[in-house]
Amino acid sequence: MNSNIWILSLADSVAIATTLILAALGALFTERAGVLNLGIEGMLLTSAITSFLVADASGSIWFGLLLGIILGAVLAGIHAFLTVVLRANQIVSGLALVIFGTGLANFLGKPAEGKTVRTTIEAMSFGALTDIPILGPIVFGQDIITYAAILIAIVASWFLFRTRLGLEVRATGDDPATVDAQGLSVASIRIRYTLLGGALVGLGGSFHMLAQSAAWHLEATTNGIGWIALSLVVFAGWRPIRLIFGAILFGFTLQLPFTLQAEQITFIPSALMPMLPYLATLIALIALSRPGSRNILGAPKALGTPFVRDER
Repeated sequence: MNSNIWILSLADSVAIATTLILAALGALFTERAGVLNLGIEGMLLTSAITSFLVADASGSIWFGLLLGIILGAVLAGIHAFLTVVLRANQIVSGLALVIFGTGLANFLGKPAEGKTVRTTIEAMSFGALTDIPILGPIVFGQDIITYAAILIAIVASWFLFRTRLGLEVRATGDDPATVDAQGLSVASIRIRYTLLGGALVGLGGSFHMLAQSAAWHLEATTNGIGWIALSLVVFAGWRPIRLIFGAILFGFTLQLPFTLQAEQITFIPSALMPMLPYLATLIALIALSRPGSRNILGAPKALGTPFVRDER
């Protein structure tokens, strides 16, 4: 067994986990406010192709990231308008967003299919620290967005559980009638954090394109990461810190088939390992759909339920 292969695999798992952390944080903020957004996959794809085209045309990674973030917020704004303002069914709206986002990404990306971006996000240099055995490549071999994603998750945990604004968000997802009785606008809170969630998803999609894929392929760019991010929120119990460890675990699972292939380990069926993250995703989504299991999982009590003041 080649230890270097496994170390590099763990380092790649952290990089893959970055997209999951950002997308899952976006879903977490949205769901903590009581809005269910199943459109994460479509938003990731659309942000990815937008950042690709902008970065390729301008030569600026950061401009590509910025436009990807903005587009993620815009798509989330559409979802917020439909579900919060018009009180449309949140599941239907989310699935429509997946279809719309996938179609838009296909339309925008058709001329760029198979094309590589001119500039990509590179790992930061920490000098001799990167050469530390085992920990060096894993901890000090990442790029700035990866470190930023972990920091955002830590700050998000402090914000949600240590600040008054965070309490308002959690209360909006658990008991919007009480929030309304306190003179706060449930709709305003839900819209704000749906937009914030969309911006984080947009950053995740842009990062994945400019750091992980670097070439546009509609079917292979995100490869279902948006759905995995949704299940990761469930597994993490809607807590940001747990997202970090869960994302790395999911990232390792996604990377494992390539590692086993490099090690020439064949006793595990090659078709089985890539299925595991998506099987876990399916189980999580089924569990979330069962009303009786939401309290056990720790889901916001009013998740997916439109708030109507007259129904208090």
